Parts: sequence; C-alpha cells; structure tokens
Amino acid sequence: MHRYSWVWLSLILTMGLGSGYGQAAELADTVSAVKPSIVGIGTYSPGRRPPSRLLGTGFVVGDGRHIATNAHVVNMQLDDLKKEQLVVFVGTGNNPRVMPAKVVASEPHHDLALLNISDRLPVMKLSNRTTVREGENYAFTGFPLGAILGLYPVTHRGMISSITPMGIPAQSSGQLSAHKIRQLRQPLMVYQLDATAYPGNSGSPLYDPDDGAVVGIINGVYVKSTKEDVLSDPSGISYAIPVRYLRELLSSQTDN
Repeated sequence: MHRYSWVWLSLILTMGLGSGYGQAAELADTVSAVKPSIVGIGTYSPGRRPPSRLLGTGFVVGDGRHIATNAHVVNMQLDDLKKEQLVVFVGTGNNPRVMPAKVVASEPHHDLALLNISDRLPVMKLSNRTTVREGENYAFTGFPLGAILGLYPVTHRGMISSITPMGIPAQSSGQLSAHKIRQLRQPLMVYQLDATAYPGNSGSPLYDPDDGAVVGIINGVYVKSTKEDVLSDPSGISYAIPVRYLRELLSSQTDN
C-alpha cells in the first residue's frame, strides 16, 4: 500500500475512535448532570419491614418542587392505619432522603402525574422539540430493579425505532372493549425504543444524551397492556410518552 494511503487510513481510524470517545464522554457528563434530578417514587410506613417501598421513578420539573412520573405508579390506596404515605426518595446509596409527596395532578389517558414536595431540587429541562425522528438515540435513567441494595440509578440508551399508535387493531370483535375502541378512534402516538425498560423504570425521563433535555417519559406498564396485550412477555422493546403531554399538564397547574 502506498505510504500516503497508510497516512489516510491512520487519520480515518483516529477520527473514528476520537468521535466515539467524544460521544461517550458527552453522555457521561450528561448522566452526571441529570442524576440529581432523578428520584424514586414509593411509599413509607414506619411499622413495615422494610419501611420503604420503591414503586417507580420520577424526575424534577417546573419550579423544582414538582415531580413527574406515570399515573399508574401513584395509583394506589394508602393504608392510613399503618401511617403509610406517598414519598420520593432523593440521593444515592443505602440512606436516601425520604420526602413526603402529594399528587397534585393526574392525567390517566397519557398516564402522567405530577407530585408536589416541600423542598426544591435540581430541575430537568423539557425539550422544545415538537417531534423526534426515527433512528435518533436517547438515554433514560431510573430504577429498573428497585432498591434492594440501595438507591442506585441506572442509565440505558435506546434508538427511536418507531413512532407508533398505542392502540392496535383487534383480530376479532370479541377482543374489542370500549377502552380499545376509544383508542382506535383517537390513537395516542408514542415512541417505541429498541431498549428494555423494567417496571421500576416507569416514570423515567427519556432525554437527549447531548444536553439532557427530556423528550419523553418511559412507560413500562400502561402502554404495553394495550399495545402488546397479544404478547406474553415482550423483550427488548419499551415505550415513552411524548413530553408535550407533560408540558400541557404542567401548564394546567400554572394556570390554576
């Protein structure tokens, strides 16, 4: 091979390796920046063992005192006799801060909820983009496997593999319910990812790896129960609710 060809080959390899390292470094910086805004959602009961129970993930939005999550994560009946209360877990490790929380808004159709806390925490910015594109890569951070060994957020990456309606046509009229008929008439378009999200990831922010701007909210239960109820245990696929619906929910609180 001509010596100039070797020079060009070396430059191409160096640029390629450098580009990959740069992308990894940027994501690492973004993860470090967003982690203080990621919280666990759960309940606390002083007489229970263990007293804390992690149910899902949330992230700080708005004025720093609001937490966004999935509505199904906080759709529960608290046991007043056992002094059970809704809480958020803040921090990392075996002794996270436990902060009382209150549901101030819930939007079941898009499976979104807003909680209010007394302290102010670092806020994640919401993307101004009206759409995302198939083939783009994003990251999400949450608590996929709970907090058995402590509160340790986990980050995954996934590509937008499709922008797809949440409802799917039934194979026969016997499979149609009133709920499915409504969804077929006005389907909710969601982001399908080629990444696996577990139940504890419900409510995790889906964000741009470059700047941490949130483009969606991971949904591991509500969407799958409607879009994939014909599958027993789908793997490697997750969904996210577009962030514009969260913006609308936040605006409704501001207007009030």
